[in-house]
Amino acid sequence: MPTINDIATRLGIAKSSVSKAMNNADDISESLRKKVLETAVEIGYEKTRNRRSDQKKLCILIENMDYQSASGFGHDIVLGFEQMAVPAGWSVDTVPLTEEVQKESSYDVFMLSHQYEGSFILGFSLLDPWMQDLKTARTPTVLYDNYIQENPLVSYVGANNKEGYDIAVAYLKQLGHTRIGYLGSDMNSMIGRERYMAYVHAMQQHSLTAESALTGHSYFVSECVQKYLPALLEQKATAILCEHDGLAASVMTHCMELGYQIPGDVSIIGFDDAAFSAFTSPPLTTIRQDRNALGRCGYYALNSLLNQTFISSLLLRAELVERGSAGKVPL
Repeated sequence: MPTINDIATRLGIAKSSVSKAMNNADDISESLRKKVLETAVEIGYEKTRNRRSDQKKLCILIENMDYQSASGFGHDIVLGFEQMAVPAGWSVDTVPLTEEVQKESSYDVFMLSHQYEGSFILGFSLLDPWMQDLKTARTPTVLYDNYIQENPLVSYVGANNKEGYDIAVAYLKQLGHTRIGYLGSDMNSMIGRERYMAYVHAMQQHSLTAESALTGHSYFVSECVQKYLPALLEQKATAILCEHDGLAASVMTHCMELGYQIPGDVSIIGFDDAAFSAFTSPPLTTIRQDRNALGRCGYYALNSLLNQTFISSLLLRAELVERGSAGKVPL
């Protein structure tokens, strides 16, 4: 295994300078510190784990997700992770990220520079710069709703989307619906692709047709609602599955503005069971994700990777929460 001495030899500097760079000493320039870290990652150096509880560090890297307010989607995920990690002796930092931060250094360099031994990443899209880094990263990492097939040190946790939409389509079919539409985000997120394919699969499983005229995708909720929803209604969709609850709530509002009754004319089902879902009008029927359990699974998967057990994915069972936005097919 490469050592600090190997880094010093490669760069032609003193071993003490490498050690100072690794520990963020004040008398080392930022350019040298960056060169040391990049070289360390290049030759496969791994910081020896310090088992003193105050030195064991993990991080939750989070982007495009509210986690600070109690009603934020990421709040309970972060809490669940911490509830498992902190009693096990880990210090956990929650670090908000932007694309600019990711462009400043590679993922492994960032992790090594902050002495994090592993991370749980929330809110990334397929276009994030570090998604490419993760294909070859040497740092144990767990992604929420993203998957890197090429790297055994990267795991995926999430809800079972296929199971969720299978339950939802079965429920709607039992209520008499056959023209079931789907609205979702664009395909630049893994979850956008996964949930659309789960919808198609569920329709096929229940001998129904997933017509392209009954689907719509857009990165912007407003465009999805204003452009694609009217087309679905014109095609006589009697029920609409939405990729997430925020979209479902907007779909319900716009349907009612157009004079449609929910669920008298159109049934709407969301996904996630966000905090506001029980308080929409009518209350939203949705597929529930236990966000605290997702956080706990994130820690379980990361701890397994840190102990050389290479988990590919952990998927939570899906649960349909029946409220007031879905009902029998209109006569």
